[in-house]
Amino acid sequence: MASNAGQQDSAVPGFGEAKAAEGTELTKKALPPVRTLPPGPLPPYESLDAISPPTIPEDFHDIGRSKPPSDLHSDRIPSDLDDYPDPNTSEYTDSVVEGASLYLEFWGLSYTPHADNTAKMASPQLIFVDGTFAELAQEMADYIQTNSAKTDHPVQIGDEVRSLLGKEKNEEALEAIVKSAGVLNTVPEKEFTGAINLLIHLVLQSNEPKKHLPTICSNLLKPITSSPTHGFTLAANALSTVFNLLDSKNPVRYNVFLQIIRFIRQHGQYELLKPRLKNLEAWFADWETSAEDQRKLYIDVSDAAAEAGDDEESYTYLLKALSTFDREEAEAEEARQYSLKALKMAISSPTRFDFQDLRALPSVQALSDSQPVYSQLLDIFTEQDLEDYNDFREEHEGWIEKEKLDNEKLQRKMRLLTFASLAASTPNREIPYANIAKALQIPSEDVEMWTIDVVRAKLVEGRLSQKQKVFLVHRTTYRVFGEKQWRELGTRIDQFKLVVDRLTGTVRRAQAEVEQARKNEEEQLAKKLAGAGISSGNPGDRRRQPRQRTDDDD
Repeated sequence: MASNAGQQDSAVPGFGEAKAAEGTELTKKALPPVRTLPPGPLPPYESLDAISPPTIPEDFHDIGRSKPPSDLHSDRIPSDLDDYPDPNTSEYTDSVVEGASLYLEFWGLSYTPHADNTAKMASPQLIFVDGTFAELAQEMADYIQTNSAKTDHPVQIGDEVRSLLGKEKNEEALEAIVKSAGVLNTVPEKEFTGAINLLIHLVLQSNEPKKHLPTICSNLLKPITSSPTHGFTLAANALSTVFNLLDSKNPVRYNVFLQIIRFIRQHGQYELLKPRLKNLEAWFADWETSAEDQRKLYIDVSDAAAEAGDDEESYTYLLKALSTFDREEAEAEEARQYSLKALKMAISSPTRFDFQDLRALPSVQALSDSQPVYSQLLDIFTEQDLEDYNDFREEHEGWIEKEKLDNEKLQRKMRLLTFASLAASTPNREIPYANIAKALQIPSEDVEMWTIDVVRAKLVEGRLSQKQKVFLVHRTTYRVFGEKQWRELGTRIDQFKLVVDRLTGTVRRAQAEVEQARKNEEEQLAKKLAGAGISSGNPGDRRRQPRQRTDDDD
């Protein structure tokens, strides 16, 4: 029996190692030893989102290398590359073929590559050795028992599993094996991958793999004591193998991915997880994930991003989690807790100046009843100015410090937001330095510094006129766009329309004057032609009229 691990949506990229190859004659005994692939060029797995090396191409032959790696494509011509539909694949063909050649050499095989071979190369996958469930289960049990003898807690499951298999109690035998599988974390590094893959293969033959997978994933989250240096890679590879061997629509994948996220958090490797997060919405649709489970995963991702120092990503996934609360759940304790967390992150972030998406969430709106002071503070940052913030501080003296908020950061942010509001509300687009200093409550000599800061924050665009002591606004960002802003927009459109009407009138008058001047010139030309004896019927016809014939002409 062969089992494949498709790699089209790998959960954790970049940890693949060679395990076995399709069509390869292997001994029945899968363990141990397990050899590792020799170093060589890395195939372009990014374009395939894969973690495993390519399988053996269908058309291979000749035991022993037929060509050195440097000469793999000596028999090809550039036109052969036209067979590739993906230019990215064409660009890295040599690397893929060389990697495949090293793979085959590792197993004592080789092939002469041609254009057709590389074009037909199968998608990367993992293929396990053949064998009946009973044979492989007994082998696994004996292997665990042998290695457990080297630990402080030896287990005797070989005979137990043999007895259960003899009674055709396969599920009970597998349960005993999985229960003792923690021993695999102590096996030699070179044997770990083969052992864990065989265990995964056995579990996936079960009628209830969901029953056993949590134990396997839990063991993989624990340290692999036999390999302190490469333990992370080995465990990540095993977790990805579990994820990829499950059917793409199998909801069990959700639980495995949760374990992968926790594993990534445990080792501080969020950047490796980040590229896969773009698939979350599609996966949720495939797995028919409930809103509650989606929220749970979003929260874990948000926490992982926060621990990695990526505050923007953390905030983004926290908002996704909050969006899963409907209006009936908006006042729940969990909703209140996460809403407060998001609110604090938003107002404290030095780069976030838009709060409309946050304030639109039902769970955040519900804070007006459960946390009115926080709700008031959010309103100030959303649409009010520095004076309102200072009044808030006076009204709630000591509250900012009590809630462990940084007043200096909040005040600086409010100055930038106040500047943006001032620029948006100035009709003539010219703001005197004095008005800026008054609105921001700063000395006049600091106006230019704050103007530079607000431009850097991309809240406004413009230029300073030091001679006139004004800031000329080119573009500004509205903090909110409500009824007041619509009225302002209507006023500006009316002003623009008036200017356009004036320009249109000026152009039309100029056109009329040009047309009249042309007519006057034509009339004057007609008169001159008539005086010279030339027909004025057509001012443009300057031909002389024919003279009448007389007797003198003879």
